[in-house]
Amino acid sequence: QVQLVESGGGLVQPGGSLRLSCAYSGFTLDYYDIGWFRQAPGKEREGVSCISSSDGKPYYTDSVKGRFTISRDNVKNLIYLQMNSLKPEDTAVYYCATESGIRYLYGSNCLSSSNMDYWGKGTLVTVSL
Repeated sequence: QVQLVESGGGLVQPGGSLRLSCAYSGFTLDYYDIGWFRQAPGKEREGVSCISSSDGKPYYTDSVKGRFTISRDNVKNLIYLQMNSLKPEDTAVYYCATESGIRYLYGSNCLSSSNMDYWGKGTLVTVSL
Protein backbone atom coordinates (compact mmCIF):
# COMPACT_ATOMS: atom_id res chain seq x y z
CA GLN A 1 0.00 0.00 0.00
CA VAL A 2 1.47 3.32 -1.08
CA GLN A 3 1.76 5.89 1.67
CA LEU A 4 3.13 9.42 1.57
CA VAL A 5 3.45 11.58 4.68
CA GLU A 6 4.66 15.18 4.49
CA SER A 7 6.20 17.18 7.31
CA GLY A 8 8.21 20.33 7.86
CA GLY A 9 5.74 23.06 7.03
CA GLY A 10 5.26 26.14 9.16
CA LEU A 11 5.41 29.90 9.35
CA VAL A 12 8.51 31.62 7.99
CA GLN A 13 9.39 35.21 7.20
CA PRO A 14 10.07 36.34 3.62
CA GLY A 15 13.62 35.48 2.67
CA GLY A 16 13.71 32.56 5.08
CA SER A 17 14.12 28.84 4.50
CA LEU A 18 12.24 25.63 5.22
CA ARG A 19 12.88 22.00 4.42
CA LEU A 20 9.93 19.76 3.72
CA SER A 21 10.16 16.00 4.06
CA CYS A 22 8.05 13.27 2.51
CA ALA A 23 8.24 9.78 3.98
CA TYR A 24 7.18 7.21 1.40
CA SER A 25 6.44 3.51 1.65
CA GLY A 26 4.83 0.72 -0.34
CA PHE A 27 6.85 1.11 -3.54
CA THR A 28 10.39 1.26 -4.93
CA LEU A 29 11.15 4.84 -5.82
CA ASP A 30 13.59 4.02 -8.64
CA TYR A 31 10.72 2.98 -10.88
CA TYR A 32 8.28 5.83 -10.29
CA ASP A 33 8.21 9.57 -10.65
CA ILE A 34 7.71 11.52 -7.45
CA GLY A 35 7.27 15.20 -6.78
CA TRP A 36 6.15 18.13 -4.74
CA PHE A 37 3.01 20.07 -5.60
CA ARG A 38 1.32 23.01 -3.97
CA GLN A 39 -2.07 24.62 -3.82
CA ALA A 40 -2.60 28.18 -2.68
CA PRO A 41 -6.02 29.44 -1.57
CA GLY A 42 -8.25 30.01 -4.57
CA LYS A 43 -5.72 28.61 -7.01
CA GLU A 44 -5.24 25.36 -8.85
CA ARG A 45 -2.74 22.80 -7.68
CA GLU A 46 0.61 23.20 -9.44
CA GLY A 47 3.76 21.16 -9.80
CA VAL A 48 6.72 22.61 -7.90
CA SER A 49 9.47 20.05 -8.36
CA CYS A 50 9.82 16.40 -9.22
CA ILE A 51 12.29 13.63 -9.91
CA SER A 52 11.75 11.71 -13.12
CA SER A 53 12.36 7.96 -13.07
CA SER A 54 13.04 8.07 -16.84
CA ASP A 55 16.28 10.03 -16.51
CA GLY A 56 16.81 10.49 -12.76
CA LYS A 57 16.83 14.27 -13.15
CA PRO A 58 15.05 16.88 -11.07
CA TYR A 59 12.63 19.32 -12.66
CA TYR A 60 11.34 22.61 -11.34
CA THR A 61 8.62 25.04 -12.20
CA ASP A 62 10.06 28.36 -13.34
CA SER A 63 8.98 30.33 -10.27
CA VAL A 64 11.14 28.24 -7.90
CA LYS A 65 14.23 27.62 -10.03
CA GLY A 66 17.36 28.66 -8.17
CA ARG A 67 15.51 28.76 -4.83
CA PHE A 68 14.16 25.24 -4.27
CA THR A 69 16.04 21.93 -4.38
CA ILE A 70 14.53 18.47 -4.43
CA SER A 71 16.55 15.52 -3.14
CA ARG A 72 16.12 11.94 -2.01
CA ASP A 73 17.44 9.61 0.67
CA ASN A 74 16.99 6.05 -0.54
CA VAL A 75 18.09 4.57 2.78
CA LYS A 76 15.55 6.48 4.85
CA ASN A 77 12.84 6.47 2.14
CA LEU A 78 12.55 10.24 2.22
CA ILE A 79 12.11 12.97 -0.36
CA TYR A 80 13.09 16.49 0.61
CA LEU A 81 12.25 19.92 -0.70
CA GLN A 82 14.72 22.55 0.47
CA MET A 83 13.11 25.96 0.05
CA ASN A 84 15.26 29.07 0.26
CA SER A 85 14.57 32.76 -0.31
CA LEU A 86 10.92 32.16 0.37
CA LYS A 87 8.37 34.67 -0.87
CA PRO A 88 4.80 35.37 0.26
CA GLU A 89 3.59 33.89 -3.03
CA ASP A 90 5.09 30.54 -1.97
CA THR A 91 2.38 30.29 0.68
CA ALA A 92 0.40 27.12 0.03
CA VAL A 93 -0.32 23.60 1.15
CA TYR A 94 2.50 21.45 -0.18
CA TYR A 95 1.81 17.88 -1.22
CA CYS A 96 4.04 14.95 -2.02
CA ALA A 97 2.75 12.71 -4.81
CA THR A 98 3.78 9.74 -6.90
CA GLU A 99 2.43 7.85 -9.87
CA SER A 100 1.20 4.28 -10.23
CA GLY A 101 3.15 3.31 -13.35
CA ILE A 102 0.13 2.99 -15.63
CA ARG A 103 1.40 5.79 -17.90
CA TYR A 104 4.64 6.26 -19.75
CA LEU A 105 6.13 9.39 -18.25
CA TYR A 106 9.38 11.05 -19.19
CA GLY A 107 11.22 14.18 -18.24
CA SER A 108 9.15 17.07 -16.92
CA ASN A 109 5.88 15.10 -17.26
CA CYS A 110 6.28 14.52 -13.52
CA LEU A 111 5.39 18.17 -12.90
CA SER A 112 1.83 17.58 -14.03
CA SER A 113 -0.49 16.80 -11.13
CA SER A 114 -2.80 14.89 -13.47
CA ASN A 115 -0.04 12.29 -13.90
CA MET A 116 0.14 11.55 -10.17
CA ASP A 117 -2.02 8.90 -8.55
CA TYR A 118 -1.07 8.83 -4.89
CA TRP A 119 -1.06 11.87 -2.65
CA GLY A 120 -0.12 12.75 0.88
CA LYS A 121 -2.33 14.92 3.06
CA GLY A 122 -0.13 17.96 2.70
CA THR A 123 1.74 20.37 4.94
CA LEU A 124 1.03 24.08 5.17
CA VAL A 125 3.75 26.62 4.39
CA THR A 126 3.02 30.24 5.28
CA VAL A 127 5.45 32.98 4.28
CA SER A 128 4.60 36.16 6.10
CA LEU A 129 6.01 38.85 8.37
